[in-house]
Amino acid sequence: MTTLRQRRASKGKESAAAAEVQPQHPNCCTHHRPEGSLQGDWSWGSIIWTSVGLSVSVGLGLLCCIYVATLHENDLWFSNIKEVEREISFRTECGLYYSYYKQMLQAPSIQEGLLEMIHDNLTESRRTINLLQRMNIYQEVFLSVLYRLLPIKTYLEPVYFYIYTVFSLQAVYVIALYLTAWLLSGSWLAGALAGLWYILNRVDTTRVEFTISLRENWSLPFLALQVATITCYLRPQLTSFQQKVMVWLMYVTTFCFCLTWQFNQFILLVQALIIYTLDCVDLLTTTQVTTLYLVQVSGLLSVWLLQFFNSMILGSLVLSFIVAALFVRHCQTDLKVGGLLVRLSKILLHSVLVFLLTFTINYLTKKALQVRSDEHIFKFIKSKFALRPTRDFDASLYLCEEAFGLLPLDTLERLADTLLLYPYVPTLLLLSGTLAVAAFRNLSCSEGGSAEEKKGAAEAFRSDVAYNLLHTLLYGLVAFSTMRMKYIWTGHMCAVAAHGVCSAELWTLLLRTLRCNSRTLLRIVRCAVPLLIVGFLYFKFWPKLMNELSELREFYDPDTVELMTWISLRPLPSSALPHQLVKDAFSVAVRSRSKGQQHFACSLNHFLWSSAHFTLVPFSSFCLENANEAYFELKWKKILNCLIGFSTIDCFSALKEDFEGSVWGCWKFSFLLFLNEEVSRDGDYVYYWKSVIK
Repeated sequence: MTTLRQRRASKGKESAAAAEVQPQHPNCCTHHRPEGSLQGDWSWGSIIWTSVGLSVSVGLGLLCCIYVATLHENDLWFSNIKEVEREISFRTECGLYYSYYKQMLQAPSIQEGLLEMIHDNLTESRRTINLLQRMNIYQEVFLSVLYRLLPIKTYLEPVYFYIYTVFSLQAVYVIALYLTAWLLSGSWLAGALAGLWYILNRVDTTRVEFTISLRENWSLPFLALQVATITCYLRPQLTSFQQKVMVWLMYVTTFCFCLTWQFNQFILLVQALIIYTLDCVDLLTTTQVTTLYLVQVSGLLSVWLLQFFNSMILGSLVLSFIVAALFVRHCQTDLKVGGLLVRLSKILLHSVLVFLLTFTINYLTKKALQVRSDEHIFKFIKSKFALRPTRDFDASLYLCEEAFGLLPLDTLERLADTLLLYPYVPTLLLLSGTLAVAAFRNLSCSEGGSAEEKKGAAEAFRSDVAYNLLHTLLYGLVAFSTMRMKYIWTGHMCAVAAHGVCSAELWTLLLRTLRCNSRTLLRIVRCAVPLLIVGFLYFKFWPKLMNELSELREFYDPDTVELMTWISLRPLPSSALPHQLVKDAFSVAVRSRSKGQQHFACSLNHFLWSSAHFTLVPFSSFCLENANEAYFELKWKKILNCLIGFSTIDCFSALKEDFEGSVWGCWKFSFLLFLNEEVSRDGDYVYYWKSVIK
C-alpha cells in the first residue's frame, strides 16, 4: 500500500439595425473607466500603471506555479526517488496518460510513435483502437514531439518536462483569472485579489499537485482564458479590429479547451445556455450571439477533425442546441417585438421550440451515426436526480464515487475562512437584482419606444458582467450537484468576488444609498478595501503557507516497487499470476508499455467508459478466492496474460436503499446483487461478470 511518510534525512437591448452598425454598447457608467491601455489610453501614466498591473499578474502566476511544484516535491521527494517510483506516483488514469507520453518518446521516430497511437492494441484487451480518436491525449503527443525537437535533453528529464508544463498551466490559469477580474472591475487590484484567493484556496481550486495528468488540469486554464477573451469581447467601445482579434482568441482557447478534456461538450452546453439566456433578455446583440455560437461550433468541429471524425462530438447535445437555437431564431423574426407579456409569451414559445428541436436533432444524429459513447453520462445525470436507485451498472458506479456526490458543506467553511465567500455572496445578490431589473426594462421596452427608453435599456447592465454573473451562477449549481465540477466554479468565483470588492458600479450604488457618494471617496474605497483584505490574508495565512512548505515527506511503496521491478526484468511465467491492486493497473502500463511486454499492458477495463464495445468487464474479478480461480475464468473468456488484483468493493456509499427500501451500508454483495442477477457467491468471496454489446 502506498503511503507518504516523514522524511528521515538528507488551482442592452438594441435593434437589429443598430446591432450591425454598432455591435458594442456604450459604457454603462460614467464612473467605470478601465485603467490604462486596456481602454486605449496611451498616456505615460496609464502605460506605467498598466505595466505594473501586468507585471503583478505574471508574478502571481509564477508564484502559484512554484507553490504547487514545491508541494509536489515536498510530498514525494520527487527529485530523490528512482524512476520506477516516479512512474508509480502517477496513480490511476494519470499513469495511463503518462504512459502514452513515454511511449511516444521511446518510439524510434515521431511518425512511428503516431502510428502506434493510431493502431494501439495495448489499452483494451483483444481490440485495436485509435487512441487519438478515443482519448484526449494530444497534449501528451504534443509534449513528446516538443521534447524531441528542443535542445533540452541534457538539462531536463522527460518526466520533469511533463510535470513542469502542467504546473506552468497553473500560472496561465491565475493570469486568466487576474485579467477577467481586471476587465470586469477596471482595476488590477481586483486581479491581484483574485489571484491571491485562488492560491490560498488551493484545496478547493485545484488538485494538480497530486493528480498531475488529469485532463482537467490541462483544460481548465484554457477555459479560464476563454472566459477572459469573452469578457473582453463583450466590453463596450471595442474597435472593429479589436473585436476580430478577440474572436480569434476565443476560437483558439475554445479549441484548446475542447481538445484537452473529454467533458468539453457538457461544459460548452452550459455556456451555450448562458448565451441563449442573455439573447432572450436583449443583453447581447445579434452579432455577438451568432459569433459566440459559431466560435463554439468551430472549436468542436476542429477537434472532430483532429480526433479522426469522432462521432461522439457530432452527437453532442451542445451542437444540436446551437443548430436549433440559430434555426428557430432565424425563423422567428418578431421575437423582440411587443410589450412585456407578449415578449414573455414569445420567449416561452421560442424556448419550447428550441428544446424540442434540440432533442429531435440529437436523437436523429445519434441514430444515424450510431453514437452510444456518452450514454453512461446521461444515465448518471438521470440517476443522480431520480428519486429511486437505478439498476444501471455504469450510473451506479459513478454514484458510488464521492467525487460525483454533492458538494460538502465544509467547502463553504474553507472559502469563508479566506474571506472569499463574504464578498462573493453580496456581489452575487446585487448583480442578480440588477440583472433582473435590466432584463425587465429590456423586455418592457417595445420596438416603438422612444430613443431615451432604448438607450436606458441598453445601458442598464453591461453584457460582460451579465455573462460572468450567469457563468458563476450556473457552474455554481453544477458544482453543488457534483463535487468534482467544483474546480470549474471556485476559480471563477475568485474573479467575481474580486470584481465585487473593486467594482465602481457596486460601490457607487452603496455610497449613494449611504448618501456620501463622491469621486474622491469612491477612489479611496476601491483602493483601501482590497489592500486591507490583502493585508489581512497575508498576516493570517503567510505563517501557515510557510509551515506547509516546510513539511517534508517521501514516497514509500516498497511492495509496488518490487512488483514493477519484477515486471521490467522478467517475462510472465505461464504458471504464475501476480497479485496487484486495481488502482495500480495503470502504473503497470507505464512500466511495461514501452518495453514490448504486451502481456502486462493490456487493460481489461480502463477508466474511460467512453465506448460500448468492451468485450468483457470483469469488474470484481479481484474478489475471487484465489489467483488460480481468476486465471482459469479469464482463460475461459479468452483473455490471457492479465494482472489479477485483490481488493474489496466498499466504495459504493452513494446507494442508500436496497430492494425493501431500508438503509444499508452499500455492501459489496448487496450492490452487485442489486445491479444484476449474474452474481456468484462462494463464502465471503463475490464476483461479477458483466457482458456488454460487442
